[in-house]
Amino acid sequence: QLVESGGGLVQTGGSLRLACVVSGFTLDDYAIGWFRQAPGKEREGVACMSTTDGNTFYDDSVKGRFTISSDNAKNTVNLQMNSLKPEDTAVYYCAADRANLGSSDYNDYDYWGQGTQVTVSS
Repeated sequence: QLVESGGGLVQTGGSLRLACVVSGFTLDDYAIGWFRQAPGKEREGVACMSTTDGNTFYDDSVKGRFTISSDNAKNTVNLQMNSLKPEDTAVYYCAADRANLGSSDYNDYDYWGQGTQVTVSS
């Protein structure tokens, strides 16, 4: 099970920290990805991390602003989002991949959280 938290309403330029608490399995064995979906748009990979080698992926639109990190002791993956823009507005999901690829393709992920809404006002 994956449960996201930390979403909300923030002004342009503000920050939010999303958390994804994982239960039922350990982070050591799975890649974790953060995805987002805006109304009328396809779900897209924002930041993904493979726990095998620590490699990370960031979409070009968030590079330098978002940081994915894991706290294995707490079985939690965080997404720190800084310098938020209105185009970051979406429902954000965390997901786990048993193959531990760290892929940005949502089709590679097996387990999903329920999502948390992030709204950035202009």
